[in-house]
Amino acid sequence: MSDLTTHMGAGSQRLLEESLDRARSKLDRRERLGNAAYAGGFLVVATLVALLADADRALSPWLALAFVLALAVVSRIELWGDASYGVPLQIVFVPMLLLLPTPLVPLLVAAGLVLARAAGALAGRAPLGRSVLAMADAWFSIGPVLVLVALDAQLPALAHWPAYVLALGAQILIDALASVTWCWICQGVSPRAMLPDLRMIYRVDVLLAPIGLLAALAAAEEPVLALLVLPLAYLLMVFARERESRMKQSLELGRAYRGTALLLRDLLEEDDEYTGRHTEDVVGLTVSVAERMGLDEDTRRSAELGALLHDIGKIAVPDEIINKPGPLNDEEWAIMKTHTVEGERMLAQVGGLLADVGLVVRASHERWDGGGYPDGLAGDAIPLAACIVSACDAFNAMTTDRSYRKALPLAVAVGELRKHSGTQFCPAVVDALVGLVSEPEAAEEPAFVATVAPEAAPAAPAALPAPRRA
Repeated sequence: MSDLTTHMGAGSQRLLEESLDRARSKLDRRERLGNAAYAGGFLVVATLVALLADADRALSPWLALAFVLALAVVSRIELWGDASYGVPLQIVFVPMLLLLPTPLVPLLVAAGLVLARAAGALAGRAPLGRSVLAMADAWFSIGPVLVLVALDAQLPALAHWPAYVLALGAQILIDALASVTWCWICQGVSPRAMLPDLRMIYRVDVLLAPIGLLAALAAAEEPVLALLVLPLAYLLMVFARERESRMKQSLELGRAYRGTALLLRDLLEEDDEYTGRHTEDVVGLTVSVAERMGLDEDTRRSAELGALLHDIGKIAVPDEIINKPGPLNDEEWAIMKTHTVEGERMLAQVGGLLADVGLVVRASHERWDGGGYPDGLAGDAIPLAACIVSACDAFNAMTTDRSYRKALPLAVAVGELRKHSGTQFCPAVVDALVGLVSEPEAAEEPAFVATVAPEAAPAAPAALPAPRRA
C-alpha cells in the first residue's frame, strides 16, 4: 500500500473517488437488470446445490445464525489498497464451509451479505435498493462448495489440504469470471482494466484463508469456537478505518491542491487579463495533446496543472514589461525570464502536489536542444509534461493576437512547429499537437478552452467498478 502522507496518484485518486461515489449512488437501469439477473441466477444455482448435494453435517439453526451474523459483520470491513479494497471474509467463510452443512453455505453467505448491505443502507452508507441484490456477490461461494462436495472433504481434516487448495482456486476462478462478466456487460469495463482491483481482493483472500482453516480445524468438535476469530476481525476493522480515514484525507488534500491552483490562476487573470485567457487556452490544448499521446494519468495531471500555472510567476514581473507593445530589451528580457523560477518558488511554498507541478512550471521554457532557460535542460531531461506545455504555449501564442503583432494563420503556426521540432520542441509532442490542430474540427475552432473545475479530474479511461464483494 502506498504512503498516504504524500499526495495520491492521479489514477488512484480518480478510482477511489468513483468507487466511493458509486457506493452511495443508486443503481442505474442497466446495473439493476444485471444485478437482478446475477442474483436470480445465483439463487437458482445455490438452491439446486442445497437440494441435490448430500451434507456430512446436520444443520444447527443457532450455529448457522451465529455464522451469518459474523459474516455480515466481517463483510463491512474494507481493507483498502491504493484504489480498491478487499474484505476479510475468509476468516468466517472457511469455517462455515467445514463446520456447517457445506451445501447450504452459499445460501447462508448470501443471507449474510444481504444483511450487511441492509445495515449499511440503514446507516445511510448506501441506497436500500442495493440490499437484496447483494446476493449477486455470493457467487464466489459456489466453487468451493462444489469442490468440497465432489472430493468428499466437507469435514475439517488436515489430510484434506489438497481439496482445500483446489477449493480456494475454485473460489477465485468463479468470482473472477462472475465479476469480470458482470462489469463488462453492465458497466462496459474491460477485463484488463479490472486486474488491479481483482489482485487486491484475491491477495486478501489468499492471505486470510489459512487463518480461517486453522480456526475450522481447531473447532472441529465445538464449531462455535471458530467464532473466536472475531477479535481479529475487530483489529482489522480498526486498521481499516484508520486507513480509510487517511485515504479520504488524501482525497481532500488533492482537491485542496486543485482549488489552490485555480485560485492562483484567478489571481493571474485578475493581474493580467490576456495572460489569464491565454492560460485557459493552453490548458485545454495541453489536456488534448496529453490524451492524444496516451500518457498515464499522473503525467496528464502534471501537464494540466503545469499549463494552468505555467505563467503564475508573471505576477512578479512588472506590468510595463508584460504589456510592452514592442520587443523587450536585454534587461527587460532578463527580468521576464525569471518568471519560471518565481513560479516554482511560489508553488514550492504551497508544497505537496503543487511543489511537483512547480518543476513543470520551471521547465516550461526549456528547449529540446538545451538552449532554453533557466537550467539549459535538453532532451529527455526535460519533464514530458513541461515539453507539452512548452509546445502548446508557443502554438497558442502564435495563433492569438499579441500586443506587438497579429495572430499567425494556422498553416504558418503548424509550419513553425514542424520547423523547430527536435530543436525547440520535443518531436513526439509536435507530432501529437500538429495532428490535433490539423483535424477538420480543430481547424474550424482553433481555440482550445479549458474547462477545469475545482474537483474535476483529468479525462480518463472508463471508470473501474467497485469490488464485487463489498
